[in-house]
Amino acid sequence: MTQAKRIVAIIVAAGTGVRAGGSVPKQFALIAGRPMIAYSHEAFATHPAIAETIVVVAEGQQALAIAALGDAPTVVGGATRRESVSISLAAVGDATHVLIHDAARPFLSHAVIDSLIAALKTRDAAIPVLPVTDTLARGDVLLGDIVPRADLNRVQTPQAFAVEALRAAHAVWPADEEATDDAQMVRRLGVGVALVQGSAMLEKVTHPKDFAAAEARVAYETRTAMGFDVHRLETGEELWLGGVLIPHDKGLSGHSDADVALHALTDALLGTIAAGDIGTHFPPSDPQWKGADSAQFLQHAAKLIADKRGRIDFVDLTIMCEAPKIGPHRAAMTSRIADLLGLTLDRVSVKATTTERLGFTGRGEGIAAQAVATIRLPGSPL
Repeated sequence: MTQAKRIVAIIVAAGTGVRAGGSVPKQFALIAGRPMIAYSHEAFATHPAIAETIVVVAEGQQALAIAALGDAPTVVGGATRRESVSISLAAVGDATHVLIHDAARPFLSHAVIDSLIAALKTRDAAIPVLPVTDTLARGDVLLGDIVPRADLNRVQTPQAFAVEALRAAHAVWPADEEATDDAQMVRRLGVGVALVQGSAMLEKVTHPKDFAAAEARVAYETRTAMGFDVHRLETGEELWLGGVLIPHDKGLSGHSDADVALHALTDALLGTIAAGDIGTHFPPSDPQWKGADSAQFLQHAAKLIADKRGRIDFVDLTIMCEAPKIGPHRAAMTSRIADLLGLTLDRVSVKATTTERLGFTGRGEGIAAQAVATIRLPGSPL
């Protein structure tokens, strides 16, 4: 009986990443607010043909892996990439095939995985490649001979293998010789390695400048939402607007501190991620929010966006009232909102208007606020 195919992905992430600089190894450094390794791990974890994904880390990096990937299976690798792969092969259980991938190539697509798996139907090894398109020439100081590029390819990962073929290649490889990749190891054993179409998104992140290029490859979705709120003015209440206490003969009435400006901003931010409204998260029927500082509502909405790896680009607030005058307090409001949201001052707009003495704001019965927020959410490379 033919054994059912069981494919396990192995992400090699045991390097120190010294060439990339930074305070952590490059595979755990952030790209668009997310650890680099999380991108390729998600690609494998969400692919229906991948039974398990194992991450190979260096000794002492387990905590970084947990912070980046939660409870994903990990093994401690060796001193070299070859040793790390060899160690990981002992952890794949009854896998029939493995995909070996470098964590430094974050933007792995399901399409590349599909092509590799398809090639494994007829071959024991397959790798993704890109054809060389630039003119190649020898030379150091002076230009030398042109190198024919017709059959030259740039080799990428993941590289796919039948487990037994890869184990055999590692078993006979000389201990004092390092290999550039696993494909060369099985090829020396006489195994034919199929070539499949690679992807420009699989560029390797090695140097500090590569992180900026990687950030640029992340597709962002821009979202804009509006918030609106109204509160009644009453004698004996404090007047909080935009996180600032404003001297006035009346204040806004509400279950919390009734900061109508921050409430409108909170609703706008919640709207960008379709997370309901302020009452959903902080019900007025709940006594714990009585007299609460509305700053925590705003920061809660900002955290929900950050949890989705989103970025707040800009917020715009309009306060509608006859009194008090907002102009003298605009700078303080702008500064407070910017501080609460972690934005620069030029990303916060605070404006005010009257309703020409029309309606409840015109009669001085209450204050209304309208806010618009624009954020960016990183898309998936899949």
